[in-house]
Amino acid sequence: MAPLPESVLEPVLESVLRTGVLIRHNLLLMVREPGPVLSRMVLPLVFLTLLRPLYLAAQGPGAGTEQAVAGTLVTFSLLALSISGSAILTERLAGTWDRLRAAPLRAAELLVGKAVPVFAALLAQQLLIVGCGVLAFGLTVRHPLLLAGVLLCWSGTLLGMGALFGVLARSMGELSAAFDIGGMLLSSLGGALVPLSVLPRWVADAAPASPGYWAVRGLHAALAGDARTSFTACVTLLAVALACGTLASLRLRGRSGRLVAV
Repeated sequence: MAPLPESVLEPVLESVLRTGVLIRHNLLLMVREPGPVLSRMVLPLVFLTLLRPLYLAAQGPGAGTEQAVAGTLVTFSLLALSISGSAILTERLAGTWDRLRAAPLRAAELLVGKAVPVFAALLAQQLLIVGCGVLAFGLTVRHPLLLAGVLLCWSGTLLGMGALFGVLARSMGELSAAFDIGGMLLSSLGGALVPLSVLPRWVADAAPASPGYWAVRGLHAALAGDARTSFTACVTLLAVALACGTLASLRLRGRSGRLVAV
């Protein structure tokens, strides 16, 4: 196979370097202000510990622990959308967005640079919840590869949704309201906090419209070893991630492909 010409490799390498600089910059910002990330790590563990006995009483040891872990994971990862959205909105409100617009950056590079640290934080949160379920409460993970696939797809969905909220919101209050109300609505509608079997019929009928439904469905399927259902959930979650990410990218770039004011 002939090597790629230098005229092709050079722009690619420049793009990778620019993206790497953005990743390091956003990771440093996250490390310097760890409060929001730490709160999203600690609160779900407290929630899981306190509410697990209720699920055990209602569903038994095995199913109760599984529901408690899956429900906690989906609910608090949706609330953690604030980490993704605020990473973009903070730049806009602080006035540094204009500096980014003046730099030789593409919209995709900006989104990737902000997405990688946030993706790592979201995935760490989910692994922490699952790890707590396994080590402290005896959750059985018989098919770790299926579970890993669902967690990765769900993290991608959260990234896309958070980025879209971040470019559409006009203030931190508006963003916070969208995350708090939207997160609880999507998790409740998806059967995270309360199983759909005990909710009104109309909730179960509307549930597939919520990404949280597919996350919960995928988690239960992965823990049960149901590869087909896990795959369906992953495809649906990736479709939502792609749609949200595309809309966010289109909002960020003008006709020339350069960043625009938002």
